[in-house]
Amino acid sequence: MTPALAPYAADESRSRGRRHEEPAPAHRGEYQRDRDRIIHSTAFRRLVYKTQVFVNHEGDLYRTRLTHSLEVSQIGRSVACALDLNEALTEAICLAHDLGHTPFGHAGQDELNARMRDFGGFEHNLQSLRVVDELEAKYAEFPGLNLMFETREGILKHCSASNARKFGDVGERFLRRGQPGLEAQIANIADAVAYNNHDVDDGFRAGLLTLAQLREQPLFGDQLAEVRRLYPDLEDRRLIYEVIRRMIGKVVNDLISTTQANLETSGVQSIDDVRKSGQPLVVMSDGVYAQHVALKKFLNRHLYRHEKKLEMTRRAQTIIRELFELYTSDAGQMPEEFAQQAEDQDEVGRARVVADYIAGMTDRYAIARHEEHTGKKAGGL
Repeated sequence: MTPALAPYAADESRSRGRRHEEPAPAHRGEYQRDRDRIIHSTAFRRLVYKTQVFVNHEGDLYRTRLTHSLEVSQIGRSVACALDLNEALTEAICLAHDLGHTPFGHAGQDELNARMRDFGGFEHNLQSLRVVDELEAKYAEFPGLNLMFETREGILKHCSASNARKFGDVGERFLRRGQPGLEAQIANIADAVAYNNHDVDDGFRAGLLTLAQLREQPLFGDQLAEVRRLYPDLEDRRLIYEVIRRMIGKVVNDLISTTQANLETSGVQSIDDVRKSGQPLVVMSDGVYAQHVALKKFLNRHLYRHEKKLEMTRRAQTIIRELFELYTSDAGQMPEEFAQQAEDQDEVGRARVVADYIAGMTDRYAIARHEEHTGKKAGGL
């Protein structure tokens, strides 16, 4: 039996629908159909070989974009369920949020954006919407996945005014300075909670973060002290896992209780009320948010900017830069499908086709193509 939804939840019976009209599904909801289409998409499968923090082949147990998306989905669904919001929609948004990410994580995105600076730029969030709206080619009657408006709204987390005008209905809220539905707000914050906590795990596993460093962070240190009090003889591997699961529990429980109080005092009675609110309603308490942000800044200094990571970043960006330069100068070096798309385009259009091709690559495919074209070994990637 489907649980009753709160009045301000997204309800598919009142949805703005799909860009291309389709018959209703027989045995599942519309947002469940969106989730299923995302899971069956080519872009979703590629996430298993795309970097989260560590390049996929650096170790079997490091997160990839796929496992990150699954963890975001788990957190998002838990929050949505606790708040009587639409769990299927939340899950769909969480699973789709990184579909447009480049190989090599943020290093790849930053370099592709630099190459695209004169051609409209590149941002993985906008690319995720482009993937589900245009680039996935599976259905006879329409391009993309033809997702529901609310799913697409949630995928587009942030957007400039100029881009918002291009995106039509899902871009309107950025021009009006409105908010997305609560399910989209949950997906956004679940993303931040997931990567903050699992990057601690991966950074410790890689030997780039130490317990001495981590215990100085209140969010980690408070839980570490409690775990050591309860389990004084616990070895490091289980100790870290126990601390991290308690960190996630603290943040998620705080998020749920703070958001619930926020919703009660805000007076919102519908998703339209939510969209008209000036600020997000899905929030942590001030104290927990401060700890969350402090941990994020710590990871930026000590993990993402660690010399080992910076060396990987430089090598990855060289691969992206040289592939972009090669394909924009000779589109025929791309597979026939992309070469044909680029053939009749102006300079800006050709660059966008090249960006679509590179962004869709997995880490190992980008490395292989670069070596094939240049004869250079990736060296550490």
